[in-house]
Amino acid sequence: MRKNRAHSYVSGKLLPFSFMSRKSKRYILMLCDFVALTIALWAGYAIRLSEWWPSAYLKETAWFFVVVPVLGVVLFYIFGLYRTVIRYMDLSAFWGGVYGVLISAAFLFFVDIWLQYPLFPRSVPIAFALAALVFVAGNRFLIANLYRWLQQHYVDKDSVIIYGAGAAGVQLATSLLDCREYFPLAFVDDDKSLQGSRVAGIKVFPADSIAKIIEMGGVTDILLAIPSASHAIKKKILDRLEVFPVHVKTLPSVDEIVAGKVDLNQLREVELEDLLGRDSVPPIKELVDISVKGKVIMITGAGGSIGSELCRQVVYAKPKSIVLYELSEFAVYQIEKSLEQLMIQLQIQIPVYALLGNVGDKSRVAEAIQRFGVQTIYHAAAYKHVPIVEQNVLEGINNNVFGTLTVALLARKHNVERFVLVSTDKAVRPTNVMGATKRLAELVLQDLAVESKNTAFSMVRFGNVLGSSGSVVPLFRRQISEGGPLTVTHPDITRFFMTIPEAASLVIQAGSMGQGGDVFVLDMGTPVKISDLAERMIRLSGLELKDEAHPEGDIEIHYTGLRPGEKLYEELLIGEDVVATSHPKIMRAHEEMLTATQLRFVLERLKNAIETGDSREGRDALQESIKGFLPSSCLVDLLSEEVVLH
Repeated sequence: MRKNRAHSYVSGKLLPFSFMSRKSKRYILMLCDFVALTIALWAGYAIRLSEWWPSAYLKETAWFFVVVPVLGVVLFYIFGLYRTVIRYMDLSAFWGGVYGVLISAAFLFFVDIWLQYPLFPRSVPIAFALAALVFVAGNRFLIANLYRWLQQHYVDKDSVIIYGAGAAGVQLATSLLDCREYFPLAFVDDDKSLQGSRVAGIKVFPADSIAKIIEMGGVTDILLAIPSASHAIKKKILDRLEVFPVHVKTLPSVDEIVAGKVDLNQLREVELEDLLGRDSVPPIKELVDISVKGKVIMITGAGGSIGSELCRQVVYAKPKSIVLYELSEFAVYQIEKSLEQLMIQLQIQIPVYALLGNVGDKSRVAEAIQRFGVQTIYHAAAYKHVPIVEQNVLEGINNNVFGTLTVALLARKHNVERFVLVSTDKAVRPTNVMGATKRLAELVLQDLAVESKNTAFSMVRFGNVLGSSGSVVPLFRRQISEGGPLTVTHPDITRFFMTIPEAASLVIQAGSMGQGGDVFVLDMGTPVKISDLAERMIRLSGLELKDEAHPEGDIEIHYTGLRPGEKLYEELLIGEDVVATSHPKIMRAHEEMLTATQLRFVLERLKNAIETGDSREGRDALQESIKGFLPSSCLVDLLSEEVVLH
């Protein structure tokens, strides 16, 4: 859908005087003030004497009409009135003008007293002061409104509606007046006390007027300026806006603004958490402190989506030190720099140790735990992309199963207090190797917990996180910017979604509840149909879905078919035995375990499969030991002799 620029009578030109320097504009304003003060002095005489030209007095005081305006302009300059940008001027900035006018009026009084001659009635300075304040303020009011009118009718801009006439909306409108992209045509607000009034010179309308404003004003975008609103409220608003052919953008949340992550004026695309309407529960500080505060924390996979957020949230809880264990040099570099910036903002200092290494490297993991005296381990290192692991079966097993086993055994050996495994909903009745390896990793920890006296092993299971590598949201956004199509594997595929910060916070809190062998399941809310998500993102981008019913639309959705190992629906529970915990978003599941003999047998079998490079045997061993594992595709391991390469 092509955007219309309704207020572009002269496209591509500069505003009048926009080529002038700031100093030149200041001189013009000084001249305007000189004229205004001259007229104000004449008005003081005319009002007091009720004569248009009181010649009897003007002959004696003609020199006042030069001295007083000059004095006033000099005083305005001294009090900083000319340092203020007029279109951003507020009442506090105008006090310099008030002081200048009052001193100029006082000057008239003192001259009259000093000369001991009745040059004018004593009320003339008062009338002059009142008129001067009106004229000087009027100068600036007219200039500001002229600028706004020229911005609307002269410069090529997109007309936009700002949803939210609060403080953030006013700041946004003020900033937009100075940019060359958007013109704030109207405010929309649900507060009835604001509707019909003008805020920052812009009229406030109720939400049911949006369609009329869009049609009459050629509106191309709606900007949400409600950073303090909950995701549930934003979802209701987005549901209302989805039907309009406009692009919806939003300001960042108050937390992000305060944290310094983004500027208030930085607009962005609508986030999926706003579309889902899911609001996180504030963390229980006591639960966070149990595992983190004053302790040495080690995070494996520290540079990944969940691992890096765990690092950041651990910093907020003020640990003794943090050990970053990561295979990727670039990833560990990024998170280390991110933590440095975060600690500068928080004005705290926490030792951070960045270690490169593989979780399967027994000697290096042991040395790290011993050297730094690790007390809590969050094991987030894993291969997690379903199709990739399907094509690399043995590496998936080696990293996800034996890597977890290696770190967990060393944690128990060196009396680490808590070991928390970051698991996945794909471990429940898996249809792929990745899910099966994560389920086996859970079974490994459950077995170790049986004989562990000093280390509390637990695992936290949840679904997809927003913004992780491979997330559909950035993929859809890129595809929309490229003109489509959006690619979805199946019309009926659904997924659970949770924000990365919420997931990381709940992992930490759940880990503090672990007594040994606990499987914690996070409340993921309602699953989302991916095709519905794709359609909403298209519409909220101001575009139309192209399908059989709308062949003239902008972007279509292509269904590519399920990938190897992919399932339509994800689950969080294997059985029905689940109980609540002290946290409303965390549940504890009681699930079946393998016996020590069974587990030892399958691990030996998998180890032999890795040594012999037999990916078929590795997948078969998983299928025979993991209850409910039913592969959804044939073997596609790229190094298997069974697979024919094209």
